Amino acid sequence: MTTHQTRRAWLKAGAAAAVVGTTATAVARAMKRQPIRVGVLHSMTGTMSASERPVIDATVMAIDEINAAGGVLGRTVEPVVIDGGSSPARFAREAEALCRRGDIATVFGCWTSASRKSVVPVFERLQHLLVYPVQYEGLEQSANVIYTGAAPNQQITPAVAWAFENIGRSFFLVGSDYVFPRTANAIIKDQLRAIGATLVGERYFALGSRDVQSVVREIADARPAVILNTINGDTNNAFFRALRAAGVTPSRSPTLSFSIAEPELQSLQGEQVDGDFAAWNYFQSLTLAKNRQWIQRFRARHGATRTLSDPMEAAYFGVHLWALAVRDAGTVTPAAIRRSMLSQSYDAPEGVVSVDADTGHCWKSVRIGRARRDGQFDVVWDSGNATRPEPYPLYRSHAEWERFLRELYNGWGGSWSAPIAT
Repeated sequence: MTTHQTRRAWLKAGAAAAVVGTTATAVARAMKRQPIRVGVLHSMTGTMSASERPVIDATVMAIDEINAAGGVLGRTVEPVVIDGGSSPARFAREAEALCRRGDIATVFGCWTSASRKSVVPVFERLQHLLVYPVQYEGLEQSANVIYTGAAPNQQITPAVAWAFENIGRSFFLVGSDYVFPRTANAIIKDQLRAIGATLVGERYFALGSRDVQSVVREIADARPAVILNTINGDTNNAFFRALRAAGVTPSRSPTLSFSIAEPELQSLQGEQVDGDFAAWNYFQSLTLAKNRQWIQRFRARHGATRTLSDPMEAAYFGVHLWALAVRDAGTVTPAAIRRSMLSQSYDAPEGVVSVDADTGHCWKSVRIGRARRDGQFDVVWDSGNATRPEPYPLYRSHAEWERFLRELYNGWGGSWSAPIAT
């Protein structure tokens, strides 16, 4: 090859390299401009929609705040909001579709444990990430889930102990017929036996059921010191109306609820719940400065009459924990985000929350509130310090709890909810 030919070859090679370099730079810039997409999977229809729609609002608000502050890794965050339809099977289908899209970094969502139980195998099989914002029954710890709601020892068991010490020693358990109430009540029954309390009844309703009269008559006849309520969805409306019609009032047999928060109180008449109790980690009435600021921002966005709740707050700070994790990880790969989330803390409206590296659950304070006629709660007890999460209550071994869950699932024909009678 002559010198001239060699020079021409060099020039061609240099031009090709420049084109490749320019293309790579253009691709990198285009990728940087593309939004980071996240799934928001909650019920916008069905019996759970009244509870879950506000959680969507809180989730999207947190995303918008992050974007207003410059986004994450130089990119905006874009929510892809999907309706789970209050159906565990639909939640599973939609979760699979989100995980398989290829452009979803994380999914925020689910309320009922039946929906969560249905999607967790999807996230584990596809090695994706779910951030779950609702208190639940425990007995779970997945490498593909971050839990920002309460574990049993951060809501259920301290509330039962408080009721035993401050109200009375006999209890009636009532709940929806799916995995959360059944498991919560198994934990509660173990606890009642341990502390020497009396169980006077236990009954369940299908999700969405209005047929509550016979159970309310049993409660009226049993006259428990406390009704422990794990009903989810709009069955609560019929249940509380029937209680009052039967003369079961908070002064006679107060109800301590584990799934009724401020938005649910709005659908109940004030006199129906005035004086009853709920156990959560967050109440809108908290006087913390961070909480007052959050309420102001939320109402400026959604209206002065809107209320906030524990699942909304857990969804909100979950997004902010996620953004911190993405910045630290420097990538939107789900596995890297999850590893980074295990070392994050955030000053939330409920107080400082930290992700527990061993369990993927959050350290949280426990609070009990008394319902008021205006749809708010007065905090009557506060644990003070944040409580370390314990997903598996110590009353039984892990193997015993796993056997309990397996028997529920098999007994319901391979479902996490009891079949609805037709």
